[in-house]
Amino acid sequence: MAEGASNGRRRFSDKWGKHELDVLAVLSSAFPQWLTSRQIAQRVKAYADSYGELADQAAKAAFAKQFQRDRAKLAAMGIAIESRQPEYSSKSEGQDFASYRLQLGDEPRIRMRFEQEDLPVLAAANYLAQSISISSTSQRLEQENTKVSRTAPRVPQMPVPGLGLDSIAPGLGTQTIPDALVKVIDSRRFAATVDVDGEHINVAYTDSDDLAMFVLEHPGSSIISPQEAADAFNRRLNAATRFGSADHPEEAFKAHREFVAASEHTGDLEDPKSKSKARKALSASFQTGSEVDRRLRLMLFLSAHIGEEFPMTDLAERFIGHSDTEDELRKAVAVIRKDIGTLTTVSDDGEMAGSQFFDIDWSLLEAEGIISATNSLGLERLAGISPQYLSLLTASVSYLAHSPLLPAESRKRAQSLYVRLREHTEPGETPWLSLTGYELEPPCFQAVNDAIHSKSLLDIEYTDGAGRTREKVVAPAKIFVDEGVYYAAVWNGIDDPAIAGTRTKTDARRKHSDWQVLRLARIGRAEIVKPQESFTIPDVPVSELRQWSFDNGTSAAFLTDRPGLPFIDSLPDARVEPWGEGEIVRLTVSSDSWFVAFCIAHARHIVAVSPGTLRSMIVARAKRELSLGDGGSHTDRQSH
Repeated sequence: MAEGASNGRRRFSDKWGKHELDVLAVLSSAFPQWLTSRQIAQRVKAYADSYGELADQAAKAAFAKQFQRDRAKLAAMGIAIESRQPEYSSKSEGQDFASYRLQLGDEPRIRMRFEQEDLPVLAAANYLAQSISISSTSQRLEQENTKVSRTAPRVPQMPVPGLGLDSIAPGLGTQTIPDALVKVIDSRRFAATVDVDGEHINVAYTDSDDLAMFVLEHPGSSIISPQEAADAFNRRLNAATRFGSADHPEEAFKAHREFVAASEHTGDLEDPKSKSKARKALSASFQTGSEVDRRLRLMLFLSAHIGEEFPMTDLAERFIGHSDTEDELRKAVAVIRKDIGTLTTVSDDGEMAGSQFFDIDWSLLEAEGIISATNSLGLERLAGISPQYLSLLTASVSYLAHSPLLPAESRKRAQSLYVRLREHTEPGETPWLSLTGYELEPPCFQAVNDAIHSKSLLDIEYTDGAGRTREKVVAPAKIFVDEGVYYAAVWNGIDDPAIAGTRTKTDARRKHSDWQVLRLARIGRAEIVKPQESFTIPDVPVSELRQWSFDNGTSAAFLTDRPGLPFIDSLPDARVEPWGEGEIVRLTVSSDSWFVAFCIAHARHIVAVSPGTLRSMIVARAKRELSLGDGGSHTDRQSH
């Protein structure tokens, strides 16, 4: 079987295509003992055939490369192998070898049952949780092992996802995750902890401009960590306070150059085209359909259900997918039967790996097509979800239940699943998370929604573009989602609940001056007010409301420090004119508060803004943010 050496180079042989399984069996059966590199090479048959006793340097190098590759494959699926300082052995002829064992953690894994209807939502939530976890780990390692700018955002450490979820939710790997959801998640490759109304939320974002926009669009929020993200936000606030007038670009450019030179301003190291290696590898490693991956999931599933009986047809549907015809089902059952044979294969040498993972009731299998396994070599220790990962998974399910990324029916299923997952987590241990541009249902959502359905009024308190608090009584007409953000269309034809009946009956016309579109995240207090008389709100399509807002918007312009900036492409109906070193961008602003946040978030490339009214609002907001805690520091903010 051994292929031996060719032209002085070792070649790896793997007769059954299951050396990862053999590595897992060797380490699991030896746990909690540590095994040296030599011991692993001797006990895993594929390694022993190819690399022998590691007697020469070429064998050692070839083994090390292959073992680390297999170790990374298992780690990508959530099975971590930890290492420690080399051990010296009298049999190693003076050569030291690192030692390894499975990383199981101190806490027992959690097992629960899922319904088939849960799997689509669970797969989406698992992708979100794995994405945040893997990108967090990779970004931290990149910054530890490579020379990067001090301004590059770091992500908080997250638990590594566990393959154990597949052991209690078989069929997860056969689910299709919507491409739109994958695109949104994969584009947000950084994470920061942000305080939003007293709740600490793990926010995944694209770059520092994106994070600044999130903070500014959630009044009162602040960046907790990492410090680099808070510093980047602080730089944008300071730059925004020095905006010149776009009507006088020469003067604005001169002042901008002086400011940059005096402050020794450094840009943020964020290439929007770059992706971390782990992020690229996520789609490839997550829920793949390879034989080894499927056998790993099957092996852990049987380990988690020792002694239980499962029809072969049931396992085929769980691990391969639904079969539309009898012929497809027969082929799927044959594949599972082959997998069972692989997992119970006894090697030629009993001292090597390949010893059967399970004892199978063969008579039951042959007579009724039912699998019942015992003797799992201790692999049941890997079955189930770690408490840390369950907390992150619960947060992901909660987010999907209250965000516009999933359709309404899927969100209802996510909410039901969240209630069940929450029973297995300790109070206060479930983290909150969000994706920029796709906010959770704001706290006022339920009040606004109830007022719409009960034909009531709302006494609201909201924040305008300059950060000032305002109050008014409105009649909410509808809630809609635009680019992942929640808005409420409210009718301002009512100023006082006491006269609601008279005014609404006589003046219920579709006048655009009576309408306003408010972002729900900016509404603080929202109290339902029962009108004294019934009223009718004019029926206006959302598209017409948007057009009214656009028609009655403010003509604005801003000057950039360079041409071709990508964030300008996202502006609808923007007119771009080259000017000097940069460009003048002219547009109609339908939401002053949005424009204020937009200009501050992109202040590192904006030199000047017009008209003066909007520029004054921008400067006022930036100074207010700076006064509340040194540009995003949460310590001082919490005292306000």
